[in-house]
Amino acid sequence: MRANQFERFKFQPFIIEALNQFGFFEPTEIQERMIPLVLKGESAIGQSQTGTGKTFAYVLPILEGIDPARQEVQAVITAPTRELASQIYHQILKVTEHCSPESQIMTRCYIGGTDKQRTIEKLKVQPQIVVGTPGRIKDLMVEQALFIHTSNILVVDEADMMLDMGFIEDVDQVAAKMPEKLQMLVFSATIPEKLKPFLKKYMENPKTVQIDSKRKAAENLIQYLLPSRHRNKKQLVHDALLAYNPYLAIVFTNTKKMAEEVAYFLNEKGLKVGRVHGDLSPRERKKMMKQIQDLEYQYIVATDLASRGIDIEGVSHVINYELPTDLDFYIHRVGRTARAGHSGIALTIYENSDEDALNRLEKMGIQFKHVDFKNEGIEEIDDRNKRKTRVKKEDEADRTAKSLVKKPQKVKPGYKKKMQWELDKIKKRQRKIEKRKK
Repeated sequence: MRANQFERFKFQPFIIEALNQFGFFEPTEIQERMIPLVLKGESAIGQSQTGTGKTFAYVLPILEGIDPARQEVQAVITAPTRELASQIYHQILKVTEHCSPESQIMTRCYIGGTDKQRTIEKLKVQPQIVVGTPGRIKDLMVEQALFIHTSNILVVDEADMMLDMGFIEDVDQVAAKMPEKLQMLVFSATIPEKLKPFLKKYMENPKTVQIDSKRKAAENLIQYLLPSRHRNKKQLVHDALLAYNPYLAIVFTNTKKMAEEVAYFLNEKGLKVGRVHGDLSPRERKKMMKQIQDLEYQYIVATDLASRGIDIEGVSHVINYELPTDLDFYIHRVGRTARAGHSGIALTIYENSDEDALNRLEKMGIQFKHVDFKNEGIEEIDDRNKRKTRVKKEDEADRTAKSLVKKPQKVKPGYKKKMQWELDKIKKRQRKIEKRKK
Protein backbone atom coordinates (compact mmCIF):
# COMPACT_ATOMS: atom_id res chain seq x y z
CA MET A 1 0.00 0.00 0.00
CA ARG A 2 1.13 3.57 -0.75
CA ALA A 3 2.83 5.28 2.21
CA ASN A 4 0.60 7.81 3.95
CA GLN A 5 2.35 11.09 4.74
CA PHE A 6 -0.20 11.84 7.51
CA GLU A 7 1.60 9.15 9.58
CA ARG A 8 4.32 11.67 10.53
CA PHE A 9 1.71 13.45 12.71
CA LYS A 10 1.59 10.22 14.77
CA PHE A 11 -2.19 9.90 14.43
CA GLN A 12 -3.96 6.88 15.88
CA PRO A 13 -4.40 3.90 13.51
CA PHE A 14 -8.15 4.53 12.98
CA ILE A 15 -7.43 8.01 11.53
CA ILE A 16 -4.78 6.69 9.11
CA GLU A 17 -7.10 3.82 8.13
CA ALA A 18 -9.89 6.31 7.32
CA LEU A 19 -7.54 8.55 5.31
CA ASN A 20 -6.31 5.55 3.30
CA GLN A 21 -9.90 4.63 2.48
CA PHE A 22 -10.64 8.23 1.37
CA GLY A 23 -7.52 8.20 -0.82
CA PHE A 24 -5.94 11.08 1.15
CA PHE A 25 -2.19 10.34 1.29
CA GLU A 26 -0.67 13.84 1.42
CA PRO A 27 -1.75 16.78 3.59
CA THR A 28 -2.79 20.01 1.85
CA GLU A 29 -0.88 23.21 2.68
CA ILE A 30 -3.31 24.33 5.40
CA GLN A 31 -3.34 20.82 6.93
CA GLU A 32 0.47 20.71 6.87
CA ARG A 33 0.72 23.99 8.78
CA MET A 34 -2.37 23.80 11.02
CA ILE A 35 -2.34 20.21 12.32
CA PRO A 36 0.91 20.58 14.39
CA LEU A 37 -0.45 23.77 16.03
CA VAL A 38 -3.75 22.09 16.99
CA LEU A 39 -1.94 19.03 18.32
CA LYS A 40 0.22 21.32 20.53
CA GLY A 41 -2.96 22.90 21.97
CA GLU A 42 -2.29 26.35 20.50
CA SER A 43 -5.01 28.78 19.43
CA ALA A 44 -4.77 29.61 15.73
CA ILE A 45 -6.41 31.50 12.87
CA GLY A 46 -6.52 29.75 9.51
CA GLN A 47 -7.07 32.00 6.51
CA SER A 48 -7.66 30.10 3.31
CA GLN A 49 -9.98 29.90 0.35
CA THR A 50 -12.63 27.23 0.00
CA GLY A 51 -11.60 23.76 -1.16
CA THR A 52 -8.20 23.73 0.58
CA GLY A 53 -9.03 20.94 3.04
CA LYS A 54 -9.45 23.13 6.12
CA THR A 55 -12.12 20.88 7.74
CA PHE A 56 -9.65 18.02 8.19
CA ALA A 57 -7.02 20.56 9.33
CA TYR A 58 -8.93 20.77 12.64
CA VAL A 59 -11.08 17.60 12.65
CA LEU A 60 -8.13 15.15 12.53
CA PRO A 61 -6.10 16.65 15.42
CA ILE A 62 -9.29 17.11 17.49
CA LEU A 63 -10.16 13.42 17.02
CA GLU A 64 -6.60 12.51 17.99
CA GLY A 65 -7.03 14.31 21.34
CA ILE A 66 -10.46 12.93 22.33
CA ASP A 67 -10.49 10.62 25.36
CA PRO A 68 -13.20 7.97 24.71
CA ALA A 69 -13.27 7.10 28.42
CA ARG A 70 -14.52 10.62 29.34
CA GLN A 71 -18.27 10.83 28.60
CA GLU A 72 -18.40 14.61 28.48
CA VAL A 73 -18.11 17.37 25.88
CA GLN A 74 -14.45 17.76 24.83
CA ALA A 75 -14.74 19.82 21.62
CA VAL A 76 -17.33 22.26 20.20
CA ILE A 77 -17.40 23.05 16.47
CA THR A 78 -19.63 25.91 15.28
CA ALA A 79 -20.67 26.65 11.68
CA PRO A 80 -22.88 29.44 10.25
CA THR A 81 -25.30 27.25 8.26
CA ARG A 82 -27.16 24.03 8.92
CA GLU A 83 -25.77 22.52 5.74
CA LEU A 84 -22.15 23.20 6.70
CA ALA A 85 -22.70 21.90 10.24
CA SER A 86 -24.25 18.69 8.84
CA GLN A 87 -21.40 18.33 6.39
CA ILE A 88 -18.72 18.62 9.12
CA TYR A 89 -20.68 16.16 11.28
CA HIS A 90 -20.83 13.56 8.51
CA GLN A 91 -17.12 13.95 7.76
CA ILE A 92 -16.35 13.23 11.43
CA LEU A 93 -18.62 10.17 11.34
CA LYS A 94 -16.79 8.83 8.28
CA VAL A 95 -13.53 8.92 10.27
CA THR A 96 -14.92 7.60 13.57
CA GLU A 97 -16.48 4.59 11.77
CA HIS A 98 -12.94 3.20 11.88
CA CYS A 99 -12.70 3.40 15.70
CA SER A 100 -12.46 0.08 17.51
CA PRO A 101 -15.63 -0.96 19.48
CA GLU A 102 -13.99 -0.18 22.84
CA SER A 103 -12.87 3.34 21.81
CA GLN A 104 -15.94 4.75 20.07
CA ILE A 105 -16.18 8.56 19.89
CA MET A 106 -19.66 10.03 20.26
CA THR A 107 -20.40 13.03 18.00
CA ARG A 108 -23.72 14.87 17.79
CA CYS A 109 -25.02 17.59 15.46
CA TYR A 110 -27.33 20.34 16.77
CA ILE A 111 -28.98 22.62 14.20
CA GLY A 112 -32.21 24.58 13.83
CA GLY A 113 -35.20 23.05 12.06
CA THR A 114 -35.05 19.90 14.23
CA ASP A 115 -37.17 18.84 17.22
CA LYS A 116 -35.55 20.61 20.18
CA GLN A 117 -37.46 18.67 22.84
CA ARG A 118 -36.38 15.30 21.44
CA THR A 119 -32.79 16.57 21.32
CA ILE A 120 -32.97 17.61 25.00
CA GLU A 121 -34.28 14.17 25.99
CA LYS A 122 -31.36 12.47 24.22
CA LEU A 123 -28.82 14.70 25.99
CA LYS A 124 -28.99 12.62 29.18
CA VAL A 125 -25.74 11.24 27.77
CA GLN A 126 -23.37 14.05 26.75
CA PRO A 127 -21.50 13.70 23.42
CA GLN A 128 -17.71 14.04 23.24
CA ILE A 129 -17.81 16.23 20.12
CA VAL A 130 -20.53 18.82 19.50
CA VAL A 131 -21.10 20.19 15.98
CA GLY A 132 -23.80 22.74 15.25
CA THR A 133 -25.06 26.22 14.54
CA PRO A 134 -24.33 28.76 17.33
CA GLY A 135 -28.02 29.56 17.95
CA ARG A 136 -29.06 25.95 18.60
CA ILE A 137 -25.98 25.20 20.76
CA LYS A 138 -26.72 28.34 22.82
CA ASP A 139 -30.42 27.30 23.22
CA LEU A 140 -29.41 23.85 24.54
CA MET A 141 -27.00 25.52 26.99
CA VAL A 142 -29.75 27.87 28.24
CA GLU A 143 -32.05 24.84 28.72
CA GLN A 144 -29.23 23.31 30.81
CA ALA A 145 -29.29 20.24 28.61
CA LEU A 146 -25.87 20.63 26.95
CA PHE A 147 -22.83 21.16 29.21
CA ILE A 148 -19.97 22.66 27.26
CA HIS A 149 -17.94 23.96 30.25
CA THR A 150 -15.98 20.68 30.15
CA SER A 151 -14.64 21.43 26.67
CA ASN A 152 -11.42 23.38 26.15
CA ILE A 153 -11.59 23.46 22.33
CA LEU A 154 -13.86 25.76 20.31
CA VAL A 155 -13.82 25.89 16.50
CA VAL A 156 -15.39 28.84 14.68
CA ASP A 157 -15.68 27.85 11.02
CA GLU A 158 -16.38 30.46 8.27
CA ALA A 159 -16.01 33.25 10.87
CA ASP A 160 -16.52 36.10 8.40
CA MET A 161 -19.78 34.49 7.29
CA MET A 162 -20.79 34.18 10.98
CA LEU A 163 -20.26 37.93 11.24
CA ASP A 164 -22.24 38.68 8.06
CA MET A 165 -25.17 36.55 9.24
CA GLY A 166 -25.21 38.10 12.73
CA PHE A 167 -24.18 34.94 14.65
CA ILE A 168 -21.00 36.24 16.32
CA GLU A 169 -23.01 37.26 19.44
CA ASP A 170 -24.25 33.67 19.79
CA VAL A 171 -20.68 32.35 19.39
CA ASP A 172 -19.58 34.87 22.03
CA GLN A 173 -22.17 33.51 24.48
CA VAL A 174 -21.05 29.94 23.77
CA ALA A 175 -17.37 30.84 24.28
CA ALA A 176 -18.20 32.68 27.54
CA LYS A 177 -19.41 29.38 29.09
CA MET A 178 -16.16 27.57 28.27
CA PRO A 179 -12.92 27.41 30.34
CA GLU A 180 -10.71 30.50 30.57
CA LYS A 181 -7.78 28.61 29.03
CA LEU A 182 -9.61 27.93 25.80
CA GLN A 183 -8.00 26.64 22.62
CA MET A 184 -9.86 28.55 19.92
CA LEU A 185 -9.47 27.68 16.23
CA VAL A 186 -10.89 30.23 13.81
CA PHE A 187 -11.19 29.61 10.08
CA SER A 188 -12.12 32.38 7.70
CA ALA A 189 -11.57 33.45 4.10
CA THR A 190 -11.11 37.05 5.30
CA ILE A 191 -10.63 38.75 8.68
CA PRO A 192 -12.92 41.84 8.66
CA GLU A 193 -12.20 44.68 11.11
CA LYS A 194 -15.51 44.02 12.95
CA LEU A 195 -14.36 40.47 13.71
CA LYS A 196 -11.12 41.55 15.41
CA PRO A 197 -12.60 42.59 18.83
CA PHE A 198 -14.14 39.10 19.20
CA LEU A 199 -10.83 37.42 18.30
CA LYS A 200 -8.90 39.66 20.71
CA LYS A 201 -11.33 38.84 23.53
CA TYR A 202 -10.70 35.08 23.39
CA MET A 203 -7.33 34.65 21.65
CA GLU A 204 -4.03 35.77 23.15
CA ASN A 205 -1.25 35.95 20.52
CA PRO A 206 -2.81 33.32 18.21
CA LYS A 207 -0.73 31.76 15.45
CA THR A 208 -1.96 32.81 12.01
CA VAL A 209 -1.76 30.47 9.03
CA GLN A 210 -2.47 32.28 5.78
CA ILE A 211 -2.44 30.32 2.55
CA ASP A 212 -0.87 32.21 -0.35
CA SER A 213 -3.59 34.52 -1.69
CA LYS A 214 -1.93 34.62 -5.11
CA ARG A 215 -3.08 31.07 -5.70
CA LYS A 216 -6.60 32.32 -6.05
CA ALA A 217 -8.00 29.27 -7.79
CA ALA A 218 -7.17 25.61 -8.16
CA GLU A 219 -4.43 24.84 -10.68
CA ASN A 220 -6.63 22.37 -12.55
CA LEU A 221 -9.45 24.89 -12.99
CA ILE A 222 -9.94 26.58 -16.38
CA GLN A 223 -11.76 29.91 -16.19
CA TYR A 224 -13.62 31.24 -19.22
CA LEU A 225 -15.34 34.52 -20.07
CA LEU A 226 -18.29 34.64 -22.46
CA PRO A 227 -19.61 38.07 -23.64
CA SER A 228 -23.41 38.49 -23.42
CA ARG A 229 -23.45 41.01 -26.32
CA HIS A 230 -27.07 41.98 -25.56
CA ARG A 231 -28.22 38.38 -26.01
CA ASN A 232 -30.68 36.62 -23.69
CA LYS A 233 -28.46 35.55 -20.79
CA LYS A 234 -30.80 32.79 -19.65
CA GLN A 235 -30.67 31.32 -23.16
CA LEU A 236 -26.85 31.56 -23.07
CA VAL A 237 -26.82 29.59 -19.80
CA HIS A 238 -29.12 26.97 -21.33
CA ASP A 239 -26.95 26.65 -24.45
CA ALA A 240 -23.75 26.46 -22.37
CA LEU A 241 -25.17 23.66 -20.20
CA LEU A 242 -26.13 21.68 -23.30
CA ALA A 243 -22.74 22.33 -24.95
CA TYR A 244 -20.79 21.24 -21.85
CA ASN A 245 -23.08 18.33 -20.83
CA PRO A 246 -21.62 18.49 -17.28
CA TYR A 247 -21.45 15.73 -14.71
CA LEU A 248 -22.87 18.30 -12.27
CA ALA A 249 -23.11 22.08 -12.82
CA ILE A 250 -23.95 24.95 -10.47
CA VAL A 251 -25.31 28.18 -11.99
CA PHE A 252 -24.76 31.11 -9.61
CA THR A 253 -27.00 34.19 -9.40
CA ASN A 254 -26.81 37.16 -7.01
CA THR A 255 -30.40 37.07 -5.70
CA LYS A 256 -33.02 34.51 -4.73
CA LYS A 257 -35.45 36.10 -7.18
CA MET A 258 -33.02 35.70 -10.09
CA ALA A 259 -32.24 32.12 -9.02
CA GLU A 260 -35.94 31.32 -9.27
CA GLU A 261 -36.22 33.04 -12.68
CA VAL A 262 -33.23 31.18 -14.15
CA ALA A 263 -34.40 27.83 -12.69
CA TYR A 264 -37.92 28.39 -14.09
CA PHE A 265 -36.51 29.26 -17.55
CA LEU A 266 -34.30 26.14 -17.62
CA ASN A 267 -37.17 23.94 -16.40
CA GLU A 268 -39.39 25.33 -19.17
CA LYS A 269 -36.65 24.38 -21.64
CA GLY A 270 -36.82 20.77 -20.44
CA LEU A 271 -33.88 20.65 -18.01
CA LYS A 272 -34.39 19.16 -14.54
CA VAL A 273 -32.96 21.81 -12.22
CA GLY A 274 -32.37 21.86 -8.46
CA ARG A 275 -32.45 25.11 -6.47
CA VAL A 276 -30.43 26.18 -3.42
CA HIS A 277 -31.19 29.57 -1.87
CA GLY A 278 -32.25 31.21 1.40
CA ASP A 279 -36.01 31.28 0.69
CA LEU A 280 -36.32 27.50 0.88
CA SER A 281 -37.66 26.20 4.19
CA PRO A 282 -35.29 24.04 6.32
CA ARG A 283 -37.22 20.94 5.24
CA GLU A 284 -37.02 21.91 1.54
CA ARG A 285 -33.29 22.66 1.80
CA LYS A 286 -32.59 19.35 3.53
CA LYS A 287 -34.59 17.45 0.92
CA MET A 288 -32.89 19.34 -1.94
CA MET A 289 -29.40 18.63 -0.57
CA LYS A 290 -30.21 14.93 -0.29
CA GLN A 291 -31.54 14.85 -3.87
CA ILE A 292 -28.36 16.60 -5.08
CA GLN A 293 -26.14 14.15 -3.17
CA ASP A 294 -28.15 11.26 -4.68
CA LEU A 295 -27.37 12.73 -8.16
CA GLU A 296 -31.03 13.34 -9.00
CA TYR A 297 -29.99 16.65 -10.62
CA GLN A 298 -27.40 17.41 -13.28
CA TYR A 299 -28.01 21.16 -12.95
CA ILE A 300 -28.34 23.36 -9.85
CA VAL A 301 -29.20 27.07 -9.70
CA ALA A 302 -27.97 28.68 -6.50
CA THR A 303 -27.23 31.93 -4.69
CA ASP A 304 -23.98 32.47 -2.75
CA LEU A 305 -25.41 30.37 0.08
CA ALA A 306 -23.98 27.38 -1.85
CA SER A 307 -20.64 29.06 -2.54
CA ARG A 308 -19.62 29.14 1.12
CA GLY A 309 -19.46 26.05 3.23
CA ILE A 310 -21.85 23.71 1.41
CA ASP A 311 -19.73 20.98 -0.12
CA ILE A 312 -21.57 19.54 -3.11
CA GLU A 313 -19.45 16.66 -4.38
CA GLY A 314 -18.70 16.06 -8.05
CA VAL A 315 -19.24 19.61 -9.40
CA SER A 316 -17.57 19.62 -12.82
CA HIS A 317 -18.79 23.05 -14.01
CA VAL A 318 -19.63 26.42 -12.45
CA ILE A 319 -21.48 29.08 -14.46
CA ASN A 320 -21.71 32.65 -13.19
CA TYR A 321 -24.95 34.06 -14.57
CA GLU A 322 -23.72 37.36 -13.15
CA LEU A 323 -20.60 38.46 -11.30
CA PRO A 324 -21.03 38.79 -7.52
CA THR A 325 -20.99 42.28 -6.01
CA ASP A 326 -18.32 41.16 -3.53
CA LEU A 327 -15.57 39.73 -5.74
CA ASP A 328 -14.33 37.46 -2.92
CA PHE A 329 -17.45 35.43 -3.62
CA TYR A 330 -16.16 34.80 -7.15
CA ILE A 331 -13.33 32.78 -5.57
CA HIS A 332 -15.79 30.87 -3.37
CA ARG A 333 -18.06 30.13 -6.34
CA VAL A 334 -15.39 28.75 -8.66
CA GLY A 335 -13.94 26.87 -5.67
CA ARG A 336 -16.97 24.55 -5.80
CA THR A 337 -15.30 22.74 -8.72
CA ALA A 338 -11.76 21.39 -9.34
CA ARG A 339 -11.63 19.98 -5.80
CA ALA A 340 -9.55 17.12 -4.42
CA GLY A 341 -7.35 16.88 -7.51
CA HIS A 342 -10.19 16.84 -10.04
CA SER A 343 -10.37 19.23 -12.99
CA GLY A 344 -13.13 21.80 -13.43
CA ILE A 345 -14.48 24.56 -15.67
CA ALA A 346 -15.83 27.96 -14.57
CA LEU A 347 -17.69 30.07 -17.15
CA THR A 348 -18.65 33.69 -16.45
CA ILE A 349 -21.16 35.47 -18.69
CA TYR A 350 -20.24 39.15 -18.64
CA GLU A 351 -21.62 42.46 -19.83
CA ASN A 352 -19.79 45.67 -20.79
CA SER A 353 -20.57 47.08 -17.33
CA ASP A 354 -18.54 44.23 -15.76
CA GLU A 355 -15.26 45.44 -17.29
CA ASP A 356 -13.98 47.07 -14.07
CA ALA A 357 -14.76 43.95 -11.99
CA LEU A 358 -13.02 41.70 -14.53
CA ASN A 359 -9.93 43.92 -14.48
CA ARG A 360 -9.84 43.68 -10.67
CA LEU A 361 -10.12 39.87 -10.82
CA GLU A 362 -7.25 39.77 -13.31
CA LYS A 363 -5.17 41.93 -10.94
CA MET A 364 -5.89 39.32 -8.25
CA GLY A 365 -4.02 36.83 -10.45
CA ILE A 366 -6.98 35.18 -12.19
CA GLN A 367 -6.32 34.26 -15.80
CA PHE A 368 -9.28 34.05 -18.14
CA LYS A 369 -9.67 32.46 -21.55
CA HIS A 370 -12.24 34.05 -23.86
CA VAL A 371 -14.94 31.98 -25.57
CA ASP A 372 -18.17 32.32 -27.52
CA PHE A 373 -20.66 30.13 -29.36
CA LYS A 374 -19.45 29.02 -32.80
CA ASN A 375 -20.52 26.10 -34.99
CA GLU A 376 -23.06 24.95 -32.36
CA GLY A 377 -20.35 24.68 -29.71
CA ILE A 378 -18.17 26.84 -27.46
CA GLU A 379 -14.86 27.91 -29.01
CA GLU A 380 -12.02 30.20 -27.95
CA ILE A 381 -12.01 33.75 -29.33
CA ASP A 382 -9.62 36.72 -29.09
CA ASP A 383 -8.98 38.36 -25.74
CA ARG A 384 -11.57 41.08 -25.07
CA ASN A 385 -8.72 43.63 -24.71
CA LYS A 386 -7.19 42.82 -28.11
CA ARG A 387 -9.75 44.85 -30.05
CA LYS A 388 -9.11 47.91 -27.87
CA THR A 389 -5.35 47.68 -28.64
CA ARG A 390 -6.05 47.30 -32.36
CA VAL A 391 -8.40 50.32 -32.38
CA LYS A 392 -5.79 52.37 -30.53
CA LYS A 393 -3.11 51.49 -33.11
CA GLU A 394 -5.46 52.41 -35.94
CA ASP A 395 -6.11 55.78 -34.29
CA GLU A 396 -2.37 56.44 -34.21
CA ALA A 397 -2.11 55.48 -37.89
CA ASP A 398 -5.00 57.84 -38.70
CA ARG A 399 -3.27 60.72 -36.91
CA THR A 400 0.03 60.09 -38.72
CA ALA A 401 -1.68 59.81 -42.11
CA LYS A 402 -3.72 62.97 -41.54
CA SER A 403 -0.60 64.93 -40.66
CA LEU A 404 0.88 63.95 -44.04
CA VAL A 405 -2.18 64.92 -46.09
CA LYS A 406 -2.71 68.67 -46.37
CA LYS A 407 -6.18 70.09 -46.88
CA PRO A 408 -6.23 72.26 -50.08
CA GLN A 409 -6.63 76.00 -49.52
CA LYS A 410 -9.38 76.23 -52.13
CA VAL A 411 -11.93 73.48 -51.65
CA LYS A 412 -12.98 71.87 -54.94
CA PRO A 413 -15.83 69.40 -55.53
CA GLY A 414 -14.88 65.81 -54.52
CA TYR A 415 -11.92 66.91 -52.34
CA LYS A 416 -13.12 64.70 -49.41
CA LYS A 417 -12.95 61.57 -51.58
CA LYS A 418 -9.47 62.54 -52.79
CA MET A 419 -8.28 63.17 -49.20
CA GLN A 420 -9.66 59.80 -48.05
CA TRP A 421 -7.92 58.11 -50.98
CA GLU A 422 -4.62 59.78 -50.01
CA LEU A 423 -5.14 58.77 -46.34
CA ASP A 424 -5.82 55.14 -47.27
CA LYS A 425 -2.74 55.06 -49.53
CA ILE A 426 -0.45 56.39 -46.75
CA LYS A 427 -1.92 54.03 -44.14
CA LYS A 428 -1.41 51.08 -46.52
CA ARG A 429 2.24 52.11 -46.99
CA GLN A 430 2.71 52.41 -43.21
CA ARG A 431 1.31 48.93 -42.62
CA LYS A 432 3.75 47.49 -45.16
CA ILE A 433 6.66 49.25 -43.38
CA GLU A 434 5.47 47.83 -40.01
CA LYS A 435 5.25 44.32 -41.47
CA ARG A 436 8.80 44.58 -42.85
CA LYS A 437 10.07 45.72 -39.44
CA LYS A 438 8.43 42.71 -37.77
